[in-house]
Amino acid sequence: MKKSIFLAIILVLTAIGIHAKDFEKDVFKTSKGDLTITFIGHGTLMMEFDGKVIHVDPVSYFADYKTLPKADLVLVTHAHGDHLDAKTIDLLKKESTEIVMAKVCTDKYEGTAVMENGDTGTYSGLKVEAVPAYNIKHMRSGGNPYHPKGEGNGYIIYFGDKKVYVAGDTENIPEMSDFNDIDIAFLPMNLPYTMTPEMVADAAKLLKPKVLYPYHFGETDTGKLVELMKNQKDTEVRIRKLN
Repeated sequence: MKKSIFLAIILVLTAIGIHAKDFEKDVFKTSKGDLTITFIGHGTLMMEFDGKVIHVDPVSYFADYKTLPKADLVLVTHAHGDHLDAKTIDLLKKESTEIVMAKVCTDKYEGTAVMENGDTGTYSGLKVEAVPAYNIKHMRSGGNPYHPKGEGNGYIIYFGDKKVYVAGDTENIPEMSDFNDIDIAFLPMNLPYTMTPEMVADAAKLLKPKVLYPYHFGETDTGKLVELMKNQKDTEVRIRKLN
């Protein structure tokens, strides 16, 4: 009996270990220690910094969150189901967890801090800015944008001397020219909902990030972006499993 229980535990731990290894990670040095970014999938990210765990748009379709650490901070960009998953947020919550959402999300999840475009706050010891995320060109039938202006957020998060911009679902909006000194940028690249590779390259010219990750890219050919950015010496394009 004991042997069977022991074997079962080993199998579970092995499965968890294999699952954890499925995710790529990058580590960045900051003035306050390492920032580790785990690339979960689509628009879903996990960041670890200064003993804190930050989950961005956690959705259970992209990970078994029972195997991942609980959240100190959850950031949700907008209310679409591939970004807001109430059950997953509940699974990640602990007593001290802070949850930040765009106002449009509060119909689906209550009891959170609300940030609107232009707001700045401190959550779990981190400075966070909410910035616009919306469509200019790509529309639903009837001329309605997939992501209306003023509803969704992108987030700029400060990790020591590093600034990470998670754009949410957006196009290459003019406000990006005001986002200064971005070190790491996550820009969405899939049609018809967000940007083409050409639009992402244009956004990169506005932002001038040191590192650019296309994310939420579906079936879009990331090689096109690499080709478009090959002469942009100030920005390194990194492709990770975020389709």
